[in-house]
Amino acid sequence: MSMFKNTTLALAISALAGGALAQTAPTPAPAPAPATSSITANVTVVSDYRYRGMTQSNYKPAIQGGFDYAHESGFYIGNWNSSISWINDGYATISPSPSAPIEMDFYAGFKKEIIGAGFASDVGVLQYYYPVTNFPRDTCTSTSGTSRSTCGASPNTTELYTAQNFTFGPLSGFVKISYSLTNLFGIYDSKGSYYPDLTVNYDTGFEGITINAHYGYQKVTGTQSSRSIAYNNFSYSDYKIGLTKDFGGGLSGSIAYVATSQPKTTSSAYLWTVPNMAGSSNSSAGKANAVVSLTKTF
Repeated sequence: MSMFKNTTLALAISALAGGALAQTAPTPAPAPAPATSSITANVTVVSDYRYRGMTQSNYKPAIQGGFDYAHESGFYIGNWNSSISWINDGYATISPSPSAPIEMDFYAGFKKEIIGAGFASDVGVLQYYYPVTNFPRDTCTSTSGTSRSTCGASPNTTELYTAQNFTFGPLSGFVKISYSLTNLFGIYDSKGSYYPDLTVNYDTGFEGITINAHYGYQKVTGTQSSRSIAYNNFSYSDYKIGLTKDFGGGLSGSIAYVATSQPKTTSSAYLWTVPNMAGSSNSSAGKANAVVSLTKTF
């Protein structure tokens, strides 16, 4: 799940390496409004698409790309896309199995340096859309805590977000909070979930290298249903630390260490899972791993 690509290099790469980090590819990150209206585009190849720390491609490479239009008034709109496998992985035992090879993100918002230079405020809406076929819709009427993420709730998600950018010399970054208006990525009874996060970048001034750090907490609501069925707690934290390198000409690369708290059920089974080598869905989707990406911005 990716988000709005920053128009500044450091934040753009930071968002591509960790949770979209997703928000390495993934969350709209604030940036100073351009002096004039502009259109930018980007293409990325990444070794593992991580969104908020969780793999969306089963630890395999993904290709990503999108574009942004930013008006001089501060209004912006854009689209970002990535290859994925997590929906297919989650319903691997169903025949015919669901097909959802791509994530499509559509967003719009307004960002402006209201506080002062280098301190852009950002507010917007983000729609995650998954063109799915053979999807088992709405089978959640008798859900239990263990089936909450595989009972046919639509993976399409709408979030509102607000963020504050900051710059102090070579140190820059943003604080942000996202709030879901719908169920969160196919988790039943999760409307109202939220994700606060902090991203910090430090420009070393050496060979175009920037140090990146990120921390976030995904709160998944609905720990108890109206039928008094105790849900497993899908909430977790994620973090990353890494480096980005500006090669010039719009080309940049990043490497990051990404990890999560890997929430489990009371029986110690992982809640966010991907198929393991044996073909059963009991491996963690948020295990610690290195993520490498290469991005071209036009």
